[in-house]
Amino acid sequence: MAEPSRRGVLGLALVAAAATSCGPRHPGAAAAALAPHSGAASSSAASSSAAPAGAAPAAHPGTAQENALPGTPGWEITDPGKAGAVEAFADRVSVLPGETFGLHVSTSAAAFTVSAYRTGWYGGARARLVWRREHVPGTRQAAPHVDQATRTVLTGWQRTLAVETGGWPEGAYLLRLDAEDGSGRCYVPLTVRSAGTAGKVVVMSAPATWQAYNEWGGYSLYNGPSGTLATRSLRVVFDRPYDYDHGAGLFLVYEAPLVALAERLGLPLAYTTGIDVAREPELLRGAAAVLSLGHDEYWSPEQRAAVTAARDAGTNLAVLGANCCFRRVRFEPTELGPDRTVVCWKDAWAQDPGHKAGAPATTDFRTGPGADPESALLGVIYDGYPVDAPYVVTSPDHWIFAGTGVAAGASFPHLVGVEYDRVNTAFPTPRPIEVVAHSPVVCEGRRSHADTAYYTVPSGAGVFATGTMRWVEALDAHGPGGGKADHGIDSHAGDLVRTVTETVLRAFAAGPAGRTHPAVDNLAAVYGS
Repeated sequence: MAEPSRRGVLGLALVAAAATSCGPRHPGAAAAALAPHSGAASSSAASSSAAPAGAAPAAHPGTAQENALPGTPGWEITDPGKAGAVEAFADRVSVLPGETFGLHVSTSAAAFTVSAYRTGWYGGARARLVWRREHVPGTRQAAPHVDQATRTVLTGWQRTLAVETGGWPEGAYLLRLDAEDGSGRCYVPLTVRSAGTAGKVVVMSAPATWQAYNEWGGYSLYNGPSGTLATRSLRVVFDRPYDYDHGAGLFLVYEAPLVALAERLGLPLAYTTGIDVAREPELLRGAAAVLSLGHDEYWSPEQRAAVTAARDAGTNLAVLGANCCFRRVRFEPTELGPDRTVVCWKDAWAQDPGHKAGAPATTDFRTGPGADPESALLGVIYDGYPVDAPYVVTSPDHWIFAGTGVAAGASFPHLVGVEYDRVNTAFPTPRPIEVVAHSPVVCEGRRSHADTAYYTVPSGAGVFATGTMRWVEALDAHGPGGGKADHGIDSHAGDLVRTVTETVLRAFAAGPAGRTHPAVDNLAAVYGS
């Protein structure tokens, strides 16, 4: 990978180069840590609201009032302690408010504390303590074993604690577990999901992608002990901890900055996951917009069909990353419940027993059998890895750049990477489509472009795609004196990304964006086609 870093975990375990990759993907460093537990206590849940400043639509009472509550400093883990001192997973990826889930914990400590933090804005604190349980007895659970047929890591851990979520507001949560002997601490991510999404902007978390890159136990959908595809898993399960960001998976890098911004704006938000969307095809009915966040690579055909149907009914779609909807997967159960296994045989799809029984091939969407390139939904298509390039504005008068003050040719170093998308009419491409940023890249000697694009469809829906995986990361590119985020993304890029994202989210929250901002096709000028 180009530059492993805490905020660039995409590097992560990217070894299995896609056919479109410029070169092989290599494992990156595991993400470093986030801030020691300070133990501020609060157990209240919240709902309604004071209105933050902003354009239409008006601030949503629930979101605004929740974020008007005091945040809880010190929720971050900066020192995880001894490796393996405390590790855990939840037996549900998401729950409705009031439902119960189980924590499966392995620890060398005699007892631990678990704290549930709802992430958001909270005046910049970024999280609020909603629930806590102290003095939970700890035990060391059995070592994992590997199913040799599919090289799947299995824990078999017993449930340690049942957690009931009554009074927890909908949102994206991190549970923090602290060994009470001080030996270690870790996170467990959880979505408290929305039962309905009508009229709301839907934050669609991507746990299938987190799990694909998860190397806990020595295997992911990219790597095995040899560090190559030859020994990778063909199926991975949620019945194990995440190894990145001390158990947070990819949430802190690719999703949390966007959650903070959307909640700061006071938009009417709903929370769900790609797995829930796949399981409940009507879940997106009437949604104002769906947000695909920074790295959202692994989709099932059911999820894709649901998002496509929502677009065709007038729901806007914002793709705030790159390499989205690239791998086609299938969900299967484990002994802990349904949809706990992510199946992706990739180039070995013909050996997949599920495919032999009639299921779609778990390979790339753009390849056969059943090829359905992601560009038909996104407008852009994944073009390669790795790159590190400036982001170049080509249509400064476009509505998404309102308030930025950018001129044609404005360039923002390092904002394009580490994977990128472009418009390519060799694949299905919705029209009319506008390319508003056309950034030259060189990917292992091959010259190309990363494109930010916007298209509209007859239902009135607008679809916005950033074309770079660093977009959500760049939301946090700011600091005293123009501090820099990782990769060298500076505060000027951060200002651009925040302003554009706010403009898009507000417009998308207001209803079908194509009715007020119809796309005017410019591919002839950009690509000569």
